[in-house]
Amino acid sequence: MEPTQGKLVVHARALAETMNWKSRSRALKWLGPISVLVAGLWVSAPVRSQSGSAASSTQRKTSTPYSGDLSIFEVPGRDERLQINRVMDMLGIEPGKSVADIGAGSGWFTVRAARRVTGSGRVYAVDISPEAIHYIDQRAKKEQLQNIKTILSKPDDPQVPAISIDAVLLLKTYHEVAHPVVLLRNLRSSLKPGAKIGIIDRNGNGENHGVSKDVVVREAAQAGYELRDSQDFVKADGMDYFLIFSAKPD
Repeated sequence: MEPTQGKLVVHARALAETMNWKSRSRALKWLGPISVLVAGLWVSAPVRSQSGSAASSTQRKTSTPYSGDLSIFEVPGRDERLQINRVMDMLGIEPGKSVADIGAGSGWFTVRAARRVTGSGRVYAVDISPEAIHYIDQRAKKEQLQNIKTILSKPDDPQVPAISIDAVLLLKTYHEVAHPVVLLRNLRSSLKPGAKIGIIDRNGNGENHGVSKDVVVREAAQAGYELRDSQDFVKADGMDYFLIFSAKPD
């Protein structure tokens, strides 16, 4: 979910990704609208369970969610640049698994995960944008992927079914979440034992389509998660990072 403020910015982002980066303009994955999802998604809205509440996390800057043409995410070569198959390997995404794509945007990751888990698995495409949800529904139908379930979520609550998820990915979306600690807390009830939560983002100050890796690790810890792995192979420019978390035992 890589947000941006207009098609000009989106196309600039896509070009930047092609050359050296992918502040994905998810368009800048969860990035668009959803990504949107997210910044907007992740702004202020009712939350399911706020133990500690939104106030427990220091308010930080966030990026404006993308609301333009979702096809901007379908840039040729993006799979290779983000090494998405390697990402799915590390998250344990395989046939029969259940996956949540939070900030799904155009469904770029959703459809790849859906093919990986096969008909015996399921992928929840989560976004706060009705346009993104409609787009993914149409895409799933066109690509004959019946194992995709879309969820129009709330800003701080993905609203994924309880104890249903083996793996989660927030692809260039986290920097748009206004209350990440609350979001991550609300996600916990949806996780199966041993579930992995992946976050791909780029270093930044929150409002420039990126957020510091250290900030993500700190906020995840406040929400009750442990860092399991940290990688930087998801782009050659040294800006992107890939973090894997799991929920701490209650």
